[in-house]
Amino acid sequence: MINKIWALFIGIGIIFTLLTGNIDELNNTILNSANSGVKMIMELIPIIVLWTGLMKIAEKSGLLQTISNFFRPFLKFLFPSLLKDSKALGYISSNIAANALGLGSAATPFGLKAMEEMQKENPQKDTASDAMITFLVLNTSGVTIIPTTVIALRMMYNSHNPEEIIVTAILATICSSIAGLTLDYLRRRKKK
Repeated sequence: MINKIWALFIGIGIIFTLLTGNIDELNNTILNSANSGVKMIMELIPIIVLWTGLMKIAEKSGLLQTISNFFRPFLKFLFPSLLKDSKALGYISSNIAANALGLGSAATPFGLKAMEEMQKENPQKDTASDAMITFLVLNTSGVTIIPTTVIALRMMYNSHNPEEIIVTAILATICSSIAGLTLDYLRRRKKK
């Protein structure tokens, strides 16, 4: 659906540009956007590689397992349908840690592994389990303590104070997490 919306926006923009006679502006925008997109990717890759590498070191050293053990009681409360010793809980906590650092790219592999493990425990293979839905809500709205990628983007575009969004990001993601988890909890209660 989102692809259709973007295609519609692009189509409307192109038609409007043709009708107003600004074809040169359209060409310049396309070329400049492609150039700035490649530039942005090249500037973000080192940050993503650094944090992904640090997360891999934390995983291999057992730090993520320690974090997982710390979060386990909280996660067990959020995911009551998962087994006590489920591997998914470890991947979920790793995903939460990566998202808390604003590293969606580093969090993705942990999220995929968590879903894979939850699917193994899912009795209905063609339907998402309650744990999977809760994880999706938590992953989507996850609390971000340090929005690393957004700060890097702000630095790239010469923001005078790129870190000033930290408090706002924390408050916004806490509110979205509370709202999402509350709705998920109410959905589960209504289902029972």
